[in-house]
Amino acid sequence: MSRLTVVVVVIFTVTYLGMALGRIPGLQVDRSGIAVVAAAAVLATGALSERQALNAINGHTLIVLFALMVVSAQFAAAGLYDACARWLVAFVYNPTVVLAGIVTVAGGLSTVLANDVVVFAMTPVLCSGLAGQGRDPRPFLIALATASNAGSAATPIGNPQNILIGQSGDLEFASFVQACAPPALAALAIVFVSIRFLWHTEFRTRSSHDSATRPSPGARPEPIALGRWQTGKGILAVLAVVAIFLTPVEAGLGALSVAAALLLSRRLASRDMLGAVDWPLLLLFSGLFVVVEAITATGLDASAFALLERRVGDPTALPVLGPLLLGLSNLVGNVPAVILLLGLFPELGSDELHALAVLSTLAGNFLLVGSLANLIVAERAAQCGFRLGFAAFARAGIPITLLSMTVATLWFL
Repeated sequence: MSRLTVVVVVIFTVTYLGMALGRIPGLQVDRSGIAVVAAAAVLATGALSERQALNAINGHTLIVLFALMVVSAQFAAAGLYDACARWLVAFVYNPTVVLAGIVTVAGGLSTVLANDVVVFAMTPVLCSGLAGQGRDPRPFLIALATASNAGSAATPIGNPQNILIGQSGDLEFASFVQACAPPALAALAIVFVSIRFLWHTEFRTRSSHDSATRPSPGARPEPIALGRWQTGKGILAVLAVVAIFLTPVEAGLGALSVAAALLLSRRLASRDMLGAVDWPLLLLFSGLFVVVEAITATGLDASAFALLERRVGDPTALPVLGPLLLGLSNLVGNVPAVILLLGLFPELGSDELHALAVLSTLAGNFLLVGSLANLIVAERAAQCGFRLGFAAFARAGIPITLLSMTVATLWFL
């Protein structure tokens, strides 16, 4: 093994350890920062040229993801997310209805919008409404995170990893939905039943939290009034994006055109719309593309594939792929895990890619660190004065994931 290969392996290992920890100890560097630093290190060592690094970045995927974030920002600015959350908490005296509403709304919105943006917008309003009624928000916050993940598995535009998988395999929108929607719907039902059963005391009686668990009045966000015209524009944009994916039109160019049309507004400032885009997530993707390309250039990916074959048989077989994704997604996150596996197994067929999309997404519900959506819910809840801890999430996340992944595996088999 050459010295340069050793350096690339070290960069790759440190990068994915950073993905697992979420930071570099002693430094204020998050996952996105780690990916950018790692990509810079790859270029500095000469493992890849600038041209190779640029070619490694899947611009098509980033453009589609950016466009969907702009569409989601349109709904946020229109007050749709606030209106949904206010409508849900209006039924707080019937918490089972609230739970069903959260699962339905979060799962439904996440099928056509980036699930990370959905939970970012809905979490604080949900916390505020539930706190006003003195009810424990944790089961509802877990439902928001897990349902948004489960619902996003149904389409190739529901979450970042599905966008990447869909573009990498040139998968058709309709066939993707036909293959992935049934296990996603089953997972939504599992989310509802599991949380209703595991937190049954919360659904029988009013919660009596002490004042330390309540958010301060200043932590509650000002609700945005629902704008019908702006919401209508967002709905038209979603329909246009879906229509583009159903036609031979270039998906990236079409989605970007829809996003550009939304920016041409007399009421919503383009600066505000673009400010709602999750730029760190786009940088995370870009950095990981470069790092994975560097490890691929060493030829170690082929060696890793051969080693896996000798140890466990076909690594892409469902009985192996499911546990592999469960472990990787909760170690480094499902987005980095998918980028890694697509680099290792570039010749996956449509059936394997459909399974990869669903299983990697559902695996993210296992632990709090399994998906970015989970972490966003926890962080936004903390800003409102609530703590969604690791143990509380695992209490529901583990059975939800094991059940939903089992159902999905049986479906694909």
